[in-house]
Amino acid sequence: MTLVAGVDSSTQSCKVVIRDLATGEIVRTGRAPHPPGTSVDPAAWWEALGLALADAGGLDDVAALSVGGQQHGMVALDAAGSVVRDALLWNDTRSADAARDLISEFGADELARRTGLVPVASFTSTKLRWLRDAEPANAARVAAVALPHDWLTWRLRGYGPEGQSPLGARLEELTTDRSDVSGTGYWDPSTGEYDRDLLLSALGHDVIVPRVLGPSETAGEVHGTTTIVGPGAGDNAAAALGLGATVGDVVVSIGTSGTVFAVTDHPVRDITGTVAGFADASGAFLPLIATLNAARVLDSIARVLGVGHDELGTLAMEAEPGAGGAVLVPYFEGERTPNLPDATASLTGLTLSSTTRENLARAAIEGMLCALADGMDAVLSMGVTAERALLVGGAAQNPAVAAIAAQVFDVPVEIPEPGEYVATGASVQAAWALTGERPEWPFAIAASPARDTRPEIRAAYAQATAAYGA
Repeated sequence: MTLVAGVDSSTQSCKVVIRDLATGEIVRTGRAPHPPGTSVDPAAWWEALGLALADAGGLDDVAALSVGGQQHGMVALDAAGSVVRDALLWNDTRSADAARDLISEFGADELARRTGLVPVASFTSTKLRWLRDAEPANAARVAAVALPHDWLTWRLRGYGPEGQSPLGARLEELTTDRSDVSGTGYWDPSTGEYDRDLLLSALGHDVIVPRVLGPSETAGEVHGTTTIVGPGAGDNAAAALGLGATVGDVVVSIGTSGTVFAVTDHPVRDITGTVAGFADASGAFLPLIATLNAARVLDSIARVLGVGHDELGTLAMEAEPGAGGAVLVPYFEGERTPNLPDATASLTGLTLSSTTRENLARAAIEGMLCALADGMDAVLSMGVTAERALLVGGAAQNPAVAAIAAQVFDVPVEIPEPGEYVATGASVQAAWALTGERPEWPFAIAASPARDTRPEIRAAYAQATAAYGA
């Protein structure tokens, strides 16, 4: 049996899934937690990767491995390969002003034309500009910039800080893939080239950036072994690979953040900045929107009601669609889509009779899903075809979330069986790099709720969000 491994180094944890190359069957898994926060020492990711690999039984019998990772995080390295400062993660909004500065300098149209993106606080270019302005001494030390999965791939291959790694700080050995680099704000998915002028404008000086690998290329080998290391991917692109998403599929991922993305055969440029024109990990493109508030919306309301997620769902299903007029706009931690980094949540439409536990539970689920449905509308407005919505993430397995999604989304909804789809996509990459052929492993649909579109839910939500002026 030939084995391949996929890694998901996410915001919250590191997961490892080891699969049989021939069938895709899971052989063993491992996991380790990441520290909380929006600014993290990458050493914590490296430690967690080692623990997760050990928990999964190690790599002695694994032929190939690839790393999927959270997008956008800024890993700034000095000439000796040391991390200059804690990495700013995708959900760190301190660079919101820097994003506005870059737009003011270049113009949204020009940035969208050159990179497929209009900067928001999530993207790497804005974090580099923040570093230049807020910590100039640290910015001056930067010799190379990598993304989380780039840095982990580099470390696996034996590189790292001088004196702390077998092969030393060979920064020119950094690699990335087109999906993750397309979220930096200084790479063009149409040409496959870095835009050095934008990188220079962000940080203030030129630096080494990772070499961009194709979908089936290898980065090298795990140091001291014959285990091939695949190109890696951003988490959403890896999930698309793991789901086998094709044209016509729109994936709605309900995790810490919410994302809506689709595979297309053409690049997307949205000058409003709502839709990010990413590349995918297969050679195609991945127009995407992201929300900062997804499953944690349910966490918050469940905590207020003193219940778990299952009981929250039960309460929600006891309320009528529309939650008796209660509408939750779930911008608890600011928002990325729409771009309102300083916004807060609001709960409106309450009356004495409608203020019930059931309506509050349902308003939480409807609000979370309406925010994602607005994002889906934005993706579809870019000429994307939608034949079905695939709901993934832990919250998607809640029957109430599935049923209400069938009322909120205007396309058929399917819920794939639970799985670590980012890690699965990374293992697809590992297999592809090993054999030169992309595997086609099956996955099952766990639920297909009956389509029951209720336009009044979206209409009430639209009225509530109009007050934000976005």
